[in-house]
Parts: sequence; C-alpha cells; structure tokens
Amino acid sequence: MIRLLPVILIFAMVVYALIDCSRTPDDEMPAGLPKVLWIILIVLVPAVGALAWIIVSRVSRSKAQTTTDRRPGVWSAPTDRKPIRRSGPVAPDDDPEFLNRLERERRRAERERQARERRDDGTDPEASQGGTAAG
Repeated sequence: MIRLLPVILIFAMVVYALIDCSRTPDDEMPAGLPKVLWIILIVLVPAVGALAWIIVSRVSRSKAQTTTDRRPGVWSAPTDRKPIRRSGPVAPDDDPEFLNRLERERRRAERERQARERRDDGTDPEASQGGTAAG
C-alpha cells in the first residue's frame, strides 16, 4: 500500500492540473504558453508537468490579482465575486429605528409602572383629583 501512495498522489495531481488547465481562460495562460502545450506537457511528463503547471499558474494568478488590489494568497483561486453589501442593517440591534422604538416602549412601560405604584400608594395627585371630581 505504501508503494502505491506516490502513484496515487501523482495521478491526483495530474488530474487536478489537467482540470485546472482546461478551465483556465486562454487569455490568462501563464508563461505565454498555449493551453494545448500545457496539457501535452502535463500528460507526457506527469509529475514534473503537473507540478510546473500548479506552481506557475498560482504565481501568475497571484501577481495578476495583486495588480488589481486584491489580497489573495499564492495558492488561492481567483474569484470575481464581489462582497455582498447590504443596504440596511443586518441585525435588529444595528437598526437605529428598532433601538429607538425599544427605548420608547421601555420608557412608557416604566412610566406606567411608576404611575401604578403611586396610585397603589395613594401618592398620585392625578389619581386623587380624578377620583374627587368624579365622586
């Protein structure tokens, strides 16, 4: 089994390099070699060709991306996706209107609680005036 491990790893690297090479656009081919030549190199000299493709393509992609002010790693794949920008708040506690409404509700509930306490204690002047005027 240990003897097969290098063969399996080289095979996997060749398959990856062939797929990656075939998916790379013609105008982004590294080292100025055409795609067909890279594929022939990967197939005829499997270990060296695949390793050469992986290293050269990653380095050239890294250089191309750093010129467009992105911060990729050497081994990262190129992405054309832009980050998602949401126009409004993401969470309720980031929404000022929601926080203001919560604060108003909290203040109203506190005023009502204090009014109930004063009414129950008999110290609320509004409750005593309202009771004498009606009775």
